[in-house]
Amino acid sequence: MPNQAPTEPREEPAAPESTRPAIRLSGLRKHFGDVHAVDGVDLDIPPGEFFSMLGPSGSGKTTVLRMIAGFELPTEGTIELDGHDVSRLAPFERDVNTVFQDYALFPHMTVQQNVEYGLRVKRVPKHERRERAVEALKTVRLEDYGSRKPTQLSGGQRQRVALARALVNRPKVLLLDEPLGALDLKLRQAMQLELKQIQRDVGITFVFVTHDQDEALTMSDRIAVFNNGRIEQVGPPEEVYERPASAFVAGFVGTSNLLGGRGAESVIGRPGLFSIRPEKIRIDGDLAGPAAAGDTSATGTVTDVVYAGATVRYSVALDAGGRLSVVRQNTDGVLEAGRVRLSWRDEHSFQVQ
Repeated sequence: MPNQAPTEPREEPAAPESTRPAIRLSGLRKHFGDVHAVDGVDLDIPPGEFFSMLGPSGSGKTTVLRMIAGFELPTEGTIELDGHDVSRLAPFERDVNTVFQDYALFPHMTVQQNVEYGLRVKRVPKHERRERAVEALKTVRLEDYGSRKPTQLSGGQRQRVALARALVNRPKVLLLDEPLGALDLKLRQAMQLELKQIQRDVGITFVFVTHDQDEALTMSDRIAVFNNGRIEQVGPPEEVYERPASAFVAGFVGTSNLLGGRGAESVIGRPGLFSIRPEKIRIDGDLAGPAAAGDTSATGTVTDVVYAGATVRYSVALDAGGRLSVVRQNTDGVLEAGRVRLSWRDEHSFQVQ
């Protein structure tokens, strides 16, 4: 048999740019002494996604953001940006920018000068940096505010200046660490919609850290729910809200009833722990009415009524054991405390771990 020349090992072709994740986290861990702040996170975030990391204080979400930015180095694991391992690179060597809750604008500079500052440090020519700063201010709808000082702006306007200062560098990924936390409720709600629109306009990947469930649900394409340094669930807002993967997710994302033990066995007909959202439950003072096909029903006693304007919240102690919270639109008046029947569609009882 003739001798065959040894074959060279073939290199695996690089993933096409369109299918490569903007961010890939693999086995990511961060330990501070005995504290495991991040304890094994695996995550892919595709290009152009508005991705939120949601969780309570101390859950690890901000530490993950700081590791992506380069402000913290991982104890274990890797961070890839656009297919390149950046786990040990300095922040200025990564194609990302970060917007913090503290906007840190220079008070002695104009808005235009604040936005230009990063380009000036990079020695971008004066003409180019002015053009890019004007373009960035147009993106955040502040093109007429370039000559003002930060002290002459509202909280929402200062937030947009900080955003323009980050966008002017044209990063592939923008990291946002609770940037709306210092704003009042109405301004924060307005900025949520505006920030999402800006993200759609510029088309880059946004990674947003928040502990506010409504904020994450309003703005995100997908959400990762963090707890004790790990991700409990990743998915679109509707999936995370409607089909929580755990009791923690059910309780943290929005308001949820958790029904277990004898109450669950009696009402739902099988053992386990079940999540039922308060707004899915119908409440009726007529105890004699038949249950509709495909419905689960239970009787109980209203023990508390909270009037909240557009809605009324009822707390009901079930005859079978357990307690459910019910939210009803304020269209049919307020039921008095007393005996009631609750009902909901079978599919709205979702079993959790």
